[in-house]
Amino acid sequence: MDGIAGISARIAQIQALVVPAQASITAAPATPSTSGSSFATALAQEVAKTTPAAPGAGTGQLNADGVPVELAAYGNGQIPESALQKVGTTGAKLWAPAAQKLEQAITAAAKDGVQIGITDSYRSYAAQVDVAERKGLYSQGGLAAKPGTSEHGWGMAVDLKLDAAGQSWMRAHGGEYGFVENTPRESWHWAFRP
Repeated sequence: MDGIAGISARIAQIQALVVPAQASITAAPATPSTSGSSFATALAQEVAKTTPAAPGAGTGQLNADGVPVELAAYGNGQIPESALQKVGTTGAKLWAPAAQKLEQAITAAAKDGVQIGITDSYRSYAAQVDVAERKGLYSQGGLAAKPGTSEHGWGMAVDLKLDAAGQSWMRAHGGEYGFVENTPRESWHWAFRP
């Protein structure tokens, strides 16, 4: 189960375990029991399933909607800075697996004599609203996704500063690092698809 519905279902499962357990704890004699430790283990396992991964601990897993599982609970554009990873020494931040692969791509391009820069990466919801107001919605001929739906809001997209050699290099090698050019009219926009 993924997303809010999955979390709600897990919480209901945990509550179903906790309420009877609380009743048995108050009625139980004060003698050691192994059932309490197995309950605690089961509870800890359920909580772990619903808790986002530690910041920077990118699992590389996506849910059914293509959203990183450790970020889905936060919401698009609501990812805390601590849950993202810097791309090398740049100020750009992405989902950890995307940041790591982009670093590798930039390093490989540099070895081939090609410079790749970054002009934009993760966008908060407020930043998405700002871009939509300034550049218009893509669906209406502009250059911005509807706020709350942007790949940038999951840390899964980057806008690159590319000259002709950089564009050619990314088109030839970007896929090796999980990056695809997936937005017509935006040759600078590259999305991470692990």
